[in-house]
Amino acid sequence: MKITVAGCGRWGSLITWYLDRQGHSLTLYGRESSVHMQRFLKERRNDLLELDGRIALSTSYDCFRDADVIIISIASQALRGFLDELKPLGLKNKIFVLCMKGIEIGTGKRLSRIATENIDESNKVAVWLGPGHVQEFYAGIPNCMVIDSEDNDVKKLLVDEFSSDLIRFYYGTDIIGNEIGAAAKNVIGIAAGILDGLGLGTLKGALMSRGTHEIARLISAMGGSELSAYGLCHLGDYEATVFSEYSHNRMFGESFVRGDKYDSLAEGYYTVKALMELSEKYGVELPICEAVYRTLYFGCDARETIDGLFRRSLKYEQPR
Repeated sequence: MKITVAGCGRWGSLITWYLDRQGHSLTLYGRESSVHMQRFLKERRNDLLELDGRIALSTSYDCFRDADVIIISIASQALRGFLDELKPLGLKNKIFVLCMKGIEIGTGKRLSRIATENIDESNKVAVWLGPGHVQEFYAGIPNCMVIDSEDNDVKKLLVDEFSSDLIRFYYGTDIIGNEIGAAAKNVIGIAAGILDGLGLGTLKGALMSRGTHEIARLISAMGGSELSAYGLCHLGDYEATVFSEYSHNRMFGESFVRGDKYDSLAEGYYTVKALMELSEKYGVELPICEAVYRTLYFGCDARETIDGLFRRSLKYEQPR
C-alpha cells in the first residue's frame, strides 16, 4: 500500500515510522517552510525518532497523486484550508485518514464531515483516534486505538493493514461519538492541567467522572451513542491526557494557570470554543468545558472558577 502522510510534527512522523515498519511504501510530506521538515531533510530525525532511508520525504503536493492512502496529521483548524489547497490535484479514489482530534470553530463540524464535503465523492474518509504518545510507541510500549469510517469496507481494510503488536486497532461503530469524544478529551486534559497547577490533583477523579457524563450527553444530542464517551476515544484516552507528562493539553493547562509560556500545540484550546458553540446549538450543559472556556478566553480566576464548578448543586451522582 502506498501511503503519504501530511504533517511532519511529532504525530505525523510517528505514524510514518510506524507504518513503514508494517511494510508499506511511505512518503512524509511537510511544507518547505517547516522547521520540522527542514530537519528531516538534513538529518532524517527529530528530537523523538529517526526515519529509515527508504521513507521518501517531500515538500511538493505531487506526492499525493500516486498515494492509495493519504493520512492527514495537521492542526485541526487548518484542515479545510489544506483540503482547498489539494483540490487542483483532482485527487480521486483515495482513502483519506484523519489523525487529528478537533471540531471546527464557527461551524461545529466534525473533521470527517469537513473532509467529505471538500474532496471528490470517489474518495473515502476514515478517522484514526485513541490513546497513545509518540515517546511510548517509539519505545515499544503498546496501546489500543480505533479506526472508524462510514464505509465498513474501508474500516476493515485499514484495521487489517495497520494493526500490529504495537498498536491494536478496534473497529469504531459510532463516528459521531468517537470524533466528538476524542476532541473533547483534550479539553478535559486542559482542565486536569489547571487542577495540577492549582495543587488540586486529587480532584481528577471527579473531573474524569463528571467530564465523561457531560460529553456523553452532548454526543447523544448530536445523534451519536452516549456509550462512545466511555470508549477508547474519550474515557479510554484519559490516562494519556489527564495524567501523562507527555500530554500537551495537560501541560498547557498547568502552564496557563501558573503563568508560564507554552509554545506547543494544545488542540483543546480551540476545541473548547467549538464545544461552547455546540452546547448552545444542542441545548446541552457542559459545565467543565464552560469552566475551561471562561478561564482561557475571559481571564476568569481559575481557582474561583474551579471552586464554583465543584460547588454546583447536585442531588444525585448519576443523572435521573
